[in-house]
Amino acid sequence: MPEGPLRHGYTTGACATACTKAALLALIQQQPVSESTIWIPAGEWVTFQVHDVHFSPNEAQAATIKDGGDDPDATHGATIVATVSWAETQGVDIDGGVGVGRVTKPGLPIPVGMAAINPVPRQMIQSTVESVLSEYGIEQGVKVVISVPNGEEIAKKTLNARLGILGGISILGTRGIVVPFSTASYRASIAYAMNVAKEQGISTVVLTTGGRSEKYAMKMFPDLPIEAFIEMGDFVGFSAKHAKRVGMKEIRFVGMMGKFSKVAQGIMMVHAKSAPIDFSFLADLARRVGVSEQQVESILSANTASQVGDWMVEWGYPQFFQEVANSCCQQVLQHIGGGMRIATYLTTLNGEYLGGAEIEG
Repeated sequence: MPEGPLRHGYTTGACATACTKAALLALIQQQPVSESTIWIPAGEWVTFQVHDVHFSPNEAQAATIKDGGDDPDATHGATIVATVSWAETQGVDIDGGVGVGRVTKPGLPIPVGMAAINPVPRQMIQSTVESVLSEYGIEQGVKVVISVPNGEEIAKKTLNARLGILGGISILGTRGIVVPFSTASYRASIAYAMNVAKEQGISTVVLTTGGRSEKYAMKMFPDLPIEAFIEMGDFVGFSAKHAKRVGMKEIRFVGMMGKFSKVAQGIMMVHAKSAPIDFSFLADLARRVGVSEQQVESILSANTASQVGDWMVEWGYPQFFQEVANSCCQQVLQHIGGGMRIATYLTTLNGEYLGGAEIEG
């Protein structure tokens, strides 16, 4: 991670808006434009450099490179292109071109069949176009098409296909800026995934802390559709509450000792820096299943929770993992106020099943 303050970047929505304004100005003025200044919802004016500006009397195009700042996601460095043309009907028609996905499943903030350009970017583009037209005293309809030349390839690195966004990336952003390592954007992606699952008629979700545990979970539950599997990252409490909010009946957690030993203690945000592992808590669980006091001393001086797990396997106490899993289930149920079936399944780093528990809340 970079030293010092982290540099903000700009969303695909802000880039699309800047390109739209540049292309519209080139269309109106019939001369090239090299930069575009727009107002973003974060509350500031931002100037973007634009390139590949082409224009004719009826159509113009401009492009910019997306800069994700110090939180480079899959779209960092992508070329965003806006093509603006005069329309016969009034208003601003916004659509997606090559490399912008189309929505094929309900549950997202954009209706099925439309280009995956989210509501805030749509509003940004529309108000920017209206403002420029008003400034020049033009009363004519405009069609805007946003494209991302390499978007279909970039989308393979995202969860778009699982959400039912096919053919490219989404044009996103609520504030116009990308806040480095933003928890808000991660939570939003969890909520979208949950909403899509609900709209598919799914009532059981499988929540994992990352790609590796998700792969193990998919092997455990091959009967569940892919939309049921959601990477919650460190956001255990948020994910569980949202699952209840959308009407899920059951949550199955799958993961490893490190994060889930924290959940068992009642910690619902399990980032490495959020709270240390409580080895005395793990020692108490170990006592319950009959480990010796000498072994308890080893647990109290352990380096990691997974080391404790390795010892439990070596010493022959599989019921320890049931205790950890059971405590996870109880803590989550308490956190969400009951009303769901909660299951927790623990695996090793290599995907070997350690033990689990289920509670009907």
